[in-house]
Amino acid sequence: MFVGNHVSGVVFTKEIGQFNVNQQLAYCSSQVDKALESLRPYDFTMMPRNILREGRTWNLRKAKPEEWCSGFWPGILWMAFDYNKSEAVNKAAIGYTEAIAPIINSPVFDHDLGFIAINSFLKGYEVTKNEHYKQLALQAADSLITLFTPTVGTILSWPRHVKDYGGHNTIMDNMMNLELLFWADKERHSQTSNLYDIAVRHADTTMKNHFRPDGSCYHVAVYDTLTGKFIKGVTHQGYADYSMWSRGQAWAIYGYTMVYRYTKNKRFLDFAQKVTDIYLKRLHETSDDMVPIWDMDDSRGIAAPKDASAACVVASALLELCQYVKDGDRYRDAAIQMLRDLSTARYQSRDKNVSFLMHSTGHHPAGSEIDASIVYADYYYIEALLKYKNLLQ
Repeated sequence: MFVGNHVSGVVFTKEIGQFNVNQQLAYCSSQVDKALESLRPYDFTMMPRNILREGRTWNLRKAKPEEWCSGFWPGILWMAFDYNKSEAVNKAAIGYTEAIAPIINSPVFDHDLGFIAINSFLKGYEVTKNEHYKQLALQAADSLITLFTPTVGTILSWPRHVKDYGGHNTIMDNMMNLELLFWADKERHSQTSNLYDIAVRHADTTMKNHFRPDGSCYHVAVYDTLTGKFIKGVTHQGYADYSMWSRGQAWAIYGYTMVYRYTKNKRFLDFAQKVTDIYLKRLHETSDDMVPIWDMDDSRGIAAPKDASAACVVASALLELCQYVKDGDRYRDAAIQMLRDLSTARYQSRDKNVSFLMHSTGHHPAGSEIDASIVYADYYYIEALLKYKNLLQ
């Protein structure tokens, strides 16, 4: 178990040595500068998505409703600007964020509209208080709730896959998108808004049906479209229907921690701890450090590919969760261990490419983005570092 003390942003332990959060934020700032230089001349509609093995610069994808990662790069830029106050980064953040607007003005494609709006417009609004960003995020929230099915009690994740799954499908990733609804409800100060109620009902329904008794989650919950009855839990990106897909469990940890932030309902706090505790237990059983293999039930064990992105999501979540519970030190210390491991030469890209981190896994069953640098890993890594820096102030 981690034991250490915290002084001026540095953690000292016998197990993990020294960790300086300001040094790691400076590293991220430097990598952003290198990435921006490699992206010139800018086409703001083309967003960084991944860097595959041996690659040095970001592979780009068009910002569009079907590209769920469209908002992560603008969000990284806003967080980097919040740290370094660079005018060049600020200008790039504005350009890439504005390129997201056509997505918000398009018919809703699927639940990922939440990711896209949260990571771009909410991050931008948080830093700049730009009213334009606020209005676009509110518009996105109104679009997202059109996917809510009252009979089921959740937001439909993938309208295009209803026939494939034989019913209404909701994926664990969707828990992350509830933040947009909670935020919008709070911003409107409206007693007539149903955004809050929809978000709470989605969280409750998911809590009831999407998890096994030990707190591990399925990736996909399938419901009868007509009756709303839960049919089955299956996987889409995990190793098997029964397995613990690491990033899916990370979404659950982050999601229920965020739901407690907005509701202050203890049942959500208790559940956030339950899904965290099984993750940490399995992590210690299956990994040689605090970065998980992509699925904790992969039969290859430690030889399976790692998923740094899952560690980043969990670290960010635990730096919030630790503030809500009496024994929060254990969650804080686990998060610091995760950040320490992620900040070593084993995971940081450094001179190998322009991202922050290597060794993430995107969609393993599809053979996509395995052992790669992926933009959402970088997003949650810098978010976690900034949370830790704020904890120390």
